[in-house]
Amino acid sequence: MPGTFDSMRMKLSGLAASLLLISGFVSAQESVLISNARLVIGDGSVIESGSLLIEDGAISAVGDGAINAPNSVRVIDGSGKTVIPALIDGHAHLGYEAAGVWGGHNYTPETLRENLEQYAWYGFAAAFSAGSDPDIMAQEFQRTQGEAYPDAARLLFAAGMGPDGQGPNDTFLTEVVEVEERTGQTILRGLTGPEQAAMQAREVADRGISFIKIWVDDRGGSQAKLAPELYRPLIAESERLGVKVFVHHQFPEDMPDLLEAGAAGFLHGRFGDAYTDEIAQQTAAAGAFVIPNLGLGELRREAIGDDPFLRAVMPAEAANALAGPDSGRQASVTRDAGREASLSASLARLLDAGVDIVLGTDAGPLPGHPFGYSGHRELEIYVRLGMTPMQALVAATSAAARHLDLDDLGLLAPGNSASLVILSANPLEDIRNTRSIERVFLAGREIDREAIAARLSASP
Repeated sequence: MPGTFDSMRMKLSGLAASLLLISGFVSAQESVLISNARLVIGDGSVIESGSLLIEDGAISAVGDGAINAPNSVRVIDGSGKTVIPALIDGHAHLGYEAAGVWGGHNYTPETLRENLEQYAWYGFAAAFSAGSDPDIMAQEFQRTQGEAYPDAARLLFAAGMGPDGQGPNDTFLTEVVEVEERTGQTILRGLTGPEQAAMQAREVADRGISFIKIWVDDRGGSQAKLAPELYRPLIAESERLGVKVFVHHQFPEDMPDLLEAGAAGFLHGRFGDAYTDEIAQQTAAAGAFVIPNLGLGELRREAIGDDPFLRAVMPAEAANALAGPDSGRQASVTRDAGREASLSASLARLLDAGVDIVLGTDAGPLPGHPFGYSGHRELEIYVRLGMTPMQALVAATSAAARHLDLDDLGLLAPGNSASLVILSANPLEDIRNTRSIERVFLAGREIDREAIAARLSASP
């Protein structure tokens, strides 16, 4: 609640800091005071003119008006600016796209770094890679990234499971298998029987992996759909062990049994008339989230390569491939009015039922849906279909953090990581103002966006 933040100050352990500013960017130990700014807390509340204090990499105070600060504090005047929690993408597939070139051969720690630095440039604190990562490499990256890659968003990942040898779309599946063979590490775990499914849950928990992603989709008849007799024991054992199971599904009518089994969330909304009030109410009662994932189908038809907000971090040749008439993409996409109405009605059913909507983009399993950029575009779609800008921001911050167990992200609150974005314009007036990024802080450190853009946009 906003009142709990007023004039609140919490001293955190660590060195009392007054380090010098290096190259114009803030070190994790420097105290920083952002004053006179609009603070969009992340829980649906806003402080119209407030202050926020960063100490030792965390938010130590948030207040309505002035707050006490150390003499050594560096002050950023936030007059006319808006501060939001750094965003979170709850559905992506990292490692397969590098400098506009897509495929399993790209998957390396360096590619993960580039993908996550691109997310950071766009104001994201974390991204969830859903079932397509070699587990040892991903865990090693997680273990070292804070020290090795301080300008990168935080990596989260899930173990992927489906019918034996199946799951991802047919094109992506080939690339995932290539990474498995090249690295000798496990990505997909095939489920073959009830006892074996429960055993897979135990193996994942023993490895310290917190999430499982399952595919319940026949891929238009090219694959088998994961059967209830396999996913039910998997979900039950995972729930017992404290591992969350998220679902890729194709049809709303599969949701009731998945919810009854204990699924924690759905990575595709699959909106339409089949998404009934009863399913929405059951989803809310179960405390499960839904990621609409609407941009993947829409943006692949649009000449996004012409957008300066994308070209800033993409090599010119790669951007050109997504731009103009030669790409087969349209400068202005024509939308079917009936489909728009159906999507809006489905989204309204979820909101009316109290279902948590979480931002997710599905960036990465196919080329041409860029990390970070697609998240901002997804928020625009949410608002176009009926969400308020505040609801969209909650989906991208506190709701995502809560369901991904990111207890220190998603809210401008004392004790949380100082991972936040300073915008020059107000996104509550126009959601496209999330693009007006002036500064991004990750764990109290201002990232060098100019250097990131220079690296990412350089020709490979």
